[in-house]
Amino acid sequence: MGLIVQKYGGTSVATVERIQAVAQRIVATVEQGHGVVVVVSAMGRTTDELLGLAKAVTPDPPARELDMLLATGEQVSIAVVALALCALGQPAISLTGTQIGVITEADHGRARILHIPTDRILQELELGKVVVVAGFQGISSSRTLEITTLGRGGSDTSAVAVAAALGADACEIYTDVPGILTTDPRVVPEAQVLTQVTCEEMLELASLGAKVLHPRAVEIARNFGVPVVVRSSWTAEPGTRLLTPQRRTVPNRDLEVSRLVDGVELDDQQAKLALCNVPDRPGMAAELFGALAQAGVNVDLIIQSIQAGATNDIAFTVQRTAVEKTERLVRDLIPAWGEAVTCAVSSDMAKVSIVGAGMVGRPGVAATMFSALGEAGINIDLISTSEIKVSCLVDLTQATQAVRVLSSSFKVPVLPTPPETGGMMPVRGAALDDQQARLAIQRVPDRPGAAAGLFLALAQARVSVDMIIQSERVTWVQERPTRDIAFTIHQDDVELARHALDTALAKLACGTLTIDREIAKVSVVGSGMVRQAGVAARMFASLGQAGINIYMIATSEIKISCLVPRMVGKQALKRIHQGFALDQL
Repeated sequence: MGLIVQKYGGTSVATVERIQAVAQRIVATVEQGHGVVVVVSAMGRTTDELLGLAKAVTPDPPARELDMLLATGEQVSIAVVALALCALGQPAISLTGTQIGVITEADHGRARILHIPTDRILQELELGKVVVVAGFQGISSSRTLEITTLGRGGSDTSAVAVAAALGADACEIYTDVPGILTTDPRVVPEAQVLTQVTCEEMLELASLGAKVLHPRAVEIARNFGVPVVVRSSWTAEPGTRLLTPQRRTVPNRDLEVSRLVDGVELDDQQAKLALCNVPDRPGMAAELFGALAQAGVNVDLIIQSIQAGATNDIAFTVQRTAVEKTERLVRDLIPAWGEAVTCAVSSDMAKVSIVGAGMVGRPGVAATMFSALGEAGINIDLISTSEIKVSCLVDLTQATQAVRVLSSSFKVPVLPTPPETGGMMPVRGAALDDQQARLAIQRVPDRPGAAAGLFLALAQARVSVDMIIQSERVTWVQERPTRDIAFTIHQDDVELARHALDTALAKLACGTLTIDREIAKVSVVGSGMVRQAGVAARMFASLGQAGINIYMIATSEIKISCLVPRMVGKQALKRIHQGFALDQL
């Protein structure tokens, strides 16, 4: 017999009939001998309706008053669920975030949880009651009692945080789908349910738009070892189990902000090959990486920058032991691509990375990394970003210094080399994000600290950056080297980013800033792609065979992302889902 936290989303409690069905499921869990804490969202589309009401009164509602309004949605649903349980003869009590004392940051609309006292919940459980808790909300401090909300997905976050604080045996997330799917079933009806998924994979999928489980909830589960399962509210199917590490003690403060970065990793066996002036046409990346895959060459980082006319630059890294073989293969391909294509090899490179689930949605983490390296005079050659890792390629002679600087800056240890993942599925899922925009800055000075200046300005404006790509092509301006830097952000943040960059661009004497809203990002995610040759080639081939041109490429150890024209985003998702046979699991 154990303690179970169950979370029910808005669709699960949208009507009286659904609430009654939820109540019956809760009672069945109690009858199995478990103590049960239930976290619920607002009924149906209540939050959207309340937001619409606020904007009907004023187009720019104050954040504090908006939180006061939005928090009422969950107050209605917890009371109704508690009433439904009482009607079935099961004692229950509804409690708001304020009543249980969920302490958050004083940041209306997107507060992070600092502490959850468990006294009141445990007291009610001892009396044999089901405790029904309002998700999505808390208070900024016990002194001011300001109501705060956690932002979209806040009920997921509340549920896993409550489970962590209580040391619950499981956290069950009930939703309107049967579990975590290989992709969005609205775009690809053949999407399959995954029986299990790692926290790292789920963080990437959730951040790419898989809305079943919010990234902040996954972050808490990973950081504190909370057992989580995602299941359907309507069936008895087992759903998807989230593979979490061993249980860790929850701190008495800073629950969501105590572990932004876990540690620093170093791979000092890297070599880089940089191809410039590669023809910009569908299938080029597939041809290049397909040839490498057939030869058994495993590629680590892949970066394709913004186009320059009718050409692209492509840079990638391999282990130093494979660099001679890789160079021969590449030079055999170049004659067919044209005389303008060049290949440069840098054999002595190292990849330094910061790792941690806590960096999800924190605009300043990458900027802090770039600043620390820049202040130490360490120039960044390549940049690769994901939800759980930011990696920079640096000269091997500066690798030890880079690791020392980052370890000191983030106050974290140097982590051992990650274990091999042979035998795992190379790809677990595919995702499409068509709500991004690409910003490209030309002629950024190629010197330590330049990238930091740009991304610190964005971080100060609270703009979260996704893909970051620095071009291989060097343009000389007044006898000084410059490179182009491109990055993606959510479309809603474009004007905020443009304004934030004005001063930084002038200070650095950069070139023009261009914005492209007509892009989409397609990605594949899987822990099993580490050290497995051919995964990227398979993705690029799926797109190339469909005649879909790739605008940009960025990879991490467990994710490959491509920017494509927005108008073919859904087609691209279908192609790569089929290309990896994810519809046949």
